[in-house]
Amino acid sequence: MSDRLQQLLFDPAVGQLVTAVLAVVVVFAVVKLLQRSLGHRFSDPDTRYRIRKLVTFIGYLVAVFVVANVYSDRLSGLTVTFGVAGTGMAFALEEVLASIAGWIALSFGGFYRTGQRVQVGGIKGDVIDIGVLRTYLMEVGQWVDGDLYNGRIVRVANSFVLKEPVFNYSADFPFLWDELRLPLAYTSDREQARAIILSCVQEVIGDYPAESRAAWKSMVGKYRLEDATVDPMVTLIGDENWLTFTARYIVDYRRRRFT
Repeated sequence: MSDRLQQLLFDPAVGQLVTAVLAVVVVFAVVKLLQRSLGHRFSDPDTRYRIRKLVTFIGYLVAVFVVANVYSDRLSGLTVTFGVAGTGMAFALEEVLASIAGWIALSFGGFYRTGQRVQVGGIKGDVIDIGVLRTYLMEVGQWVDGDLYNGRIVRVANSFVLKEPVFNYSADFPFLWDELRLPLAYTSDREQARAIILSCVQEVIGDYPAESRAAWKSMVGKYRLEDATVDPMVTLIGDENWLTFTARYIVDYRRRRFT
């Protein structure tokens, strides 16, 4: 038994395995330490998040490099084996590979980033984390009226960005147009009603038109868009029962419900 134990302890394969495991453990311990120490130095949540993700990504690269260096003498003989196995894994892990491709598209394509409000895969919410395989959303809506959090964290596969439309509420233009309809009797004073509604809207929305005007001009310069009106307006239509006034106004996407 002692002879087998000695053979096992002095086996080069076991030594390489132990070295690789210890190296990976050390790398991830350093990553955790750096995440904690650097996280306290930045008060901005977005900067803190990016630093943490960058440190994690560098840790993965270092771990892969260390393992590859430990097994460098064996990798050349495994090239053909990896090629055959990779073909089979491509079929078996199609969704996983699609999610990784989606993550690459997210990293360089500008679909969305953390802190933005999006709708992807039929789920609407604020992006709180983007992983290699999944995007994490703090969901809004569903059984909660308006654009308010309902408390659920939803994990959406990154492959959805390659298959379905991605709605971004806050990328280049962090404002939304909203409308409020008010039915009045035909005996109402139309001009006075219009003036009252417009005055109320202007009072409530405050500086949103001025703030959004610069953002919209930037959009017009970047995309093929018309120069839309961001000032509030009131329109009127009539049916067999009512005069319906519609107030159209612009608002910050996070304040639509409250406005």
